Amino acid sequence: MELLISVLDANDNAPQFNQSVYKWKRCDFHQSKDGEIHLTGALDFEEVKVFDFRIEARDQGTPPLSGHCKVVLEVLDVNDNAPEVWVTSLSVPVAEDASVGTVVAVLSVSDRDSGANGRVRCWVWPASPFGLEATFAGSYSLVLREALDRERVSEYELEVRAEDGGAPALRASRGLRVPVSDVNDNAPAFAQAVYTVLARENNAAGAELARLWARDPDEAGNGRVSYSVWEGGVAGGGAALPPSSSSWSGPGWRPASSYVSVDAESGLLWALQPLDYEELQVLQFEVRAVDAGEPPLCGNATVQLFVLDENDNAPALLPPAGSAPEAGPVPAEAAAAAGSGTLWAWAAWGAPAGQVVAKIRAVDADSGYNAWLRYELWEPRAKGPFRVGLYSGEVSTARALDEADGPRHTLLIVVRDHGQPARSATATLSVSLLEAAEAALAAAAASSSSAASASSSSRAAVGAELAPGAASAATNVWLVVAICAVSSLFLLALVLYAASRWAPRAAVLSAPGPTTLVCASEVGSWSYSQRHSRSLCVADGAAKSDLMVFSPNFPPPPPGPAAKDTQPEPSALLHTVSAPPLLAFTLSLLPLPTLSRPLASSSLYRGSAPPVLTVL
Repeated sequence: MELLISVLDANDNAPQFNQSVYKWKRCDFHQSKDGEIHLTGALDFEEVKVFDFRIEARDQGTPPLSGHCKVVLEVLDVNDNAPEVWVTSLSVPVAEDASVGTVVAVLSVSDRDSGANGRVRCWVWPASPFGLEATFAGSYSLVLREALDRERVSEYELEVRAEDGGAPALRASRGLRVPVSDVNDNAPAFAQAVYTVLARENNAAGAELARLWARDPDEAGNGRVSYSVWEGGVAGGGAALPPSSSSWSGPGWRPASSYVSVDAESGLLWALQPLDYEELQVLQFEVRAVDAGEPPLCGNATVQLFVLDENDNAPALLPPAGSAPEAGPVPAEAAAAAGSGTLWAWAAWGAPAGQVVAKIRAVDADSGYNAWLRYELWEPRAKGPFRVGLYSGEVSTARALDEADGPRHTLLIVVRDHGQPARSATATLSVSLLEAAEAALAAAAASSSSAASASSSSRAAVGAELAPGAASAATNVWLVVAICAVSSLFLLALVLYAASRWAPRAAVLSAPGPTTLVCASEVGSWSYSQRHSRSLCVADGAAKSDLMVFSPNFPPPPPGPAAKDTQPEPSALLHTVSAPPLLAFTLSLLPLPTLSRPLASSSLYRGSAPPVLTVL
């Protein structure tokens, strides 16, 4: 027989855990029948990192028995916190002349996470001109790494950025505004180094000439500019002196501040007095611009003031003959009003058309068109025997002069400039018609009178030149005398030549010899040379009569002493009025109105050249 014995359980065993201590890296829990621990809320590693609690297991026996275990719950950190940046100190504004390395701000950086999640990397953006330097754990200094220029950047907007080492990384940033304070490190600078200013003559005092402007990029007082006329002026003669000239304050020097002034605030340049072109053509000076900084800085600009001429001067004639040359020109109105102001000229009867009788000379103190003169024959208005060159001022015959023209003509000539409006002066010219010989003597007398009071090249007239016709007549008279003398010399030369043919041979001396004056007059001189010819020189380059004397070359002397009693020196030949054989004289003659027939035995015409007389 089989027996089934059932053992009834008695509550003789308490609950036992398989571990006395449980450690989880989990979170909160709640009671369960199966021993599972579940979260009942969110965990925060930054608040509680470890949970330590006991768990009891109890059975339902009678009496119930229980068991216990210890649970240690560690909370694992996750990267759930971004870095944090604080500005603990800020020194602004920063002076633009601050040295490199200056500390601008002190910052504190932290991250609540741990491990790699809490390791923070910091930098500043933009990277220039500031940077971060770590001082100790979690503290950084914002320092200056480059020189500042407020005129280029007056304020910086910075951003300090932080990033932790989590995955994924979390970032944070902090903005900073760093203004830059100004220092007086910029001098005022003009827009141009040289200003060219044009001012009309006779402008009103106080008239605006130009406006100057200098830029100073500094701010406030450092950029406030004031202007002043600094240097420059003119010498006594009206010549401009550059600002660097060493002739300042010399005799006759006038500073630029006596002519112009500049407004200290606006830079407006204005005239202190009317400007006179005849006194001052160019005024060069410097204008200085100074700021109000400490210390003040300055800049300079050169101003070249050109005075534009106005037609405020009438033409003036040359002074009368015999007056001091340094007296200068006199007003034409006064010269015409005075009896001695009449200009005199002479012309010979029979003078051809186009022959220059006189030349009116006038000057105008103005310049350009205002000084460009034209000459007009005002009286007589009818067709007379004379005319005047429009721009040359030469008074010439309009036709051939004859006895019907009368012995004297009074011409009223108006000298007018091209200004707007035009200014004029009048000259009275008295022309006397004489015989050729009388005209030559009058011209010679006028020439000698003029030479005593002026230079040797001046003409014998009051504001007029000697008529070439009178000079030609005087030359013709002297040429007639010269022809006679040459003929005598020629005959004497023939006699000496014939005598030398039968005389014993003697050594002939040969040498170039110096130029010896043969004849001279008020219109020129004739010269003698062994190997050269000299042309007659007449002032003003006008076409005059020429006399050229040629002498043949002597053969070389034989060796030995020369016979002094048979052949004189070449210079002695001239002084004893004896000439070498076969002398050739070439005379360039102007027409001789007083001669009834030609003098030349052989004439050669080349274009408009005067006849040439060759005498052998």
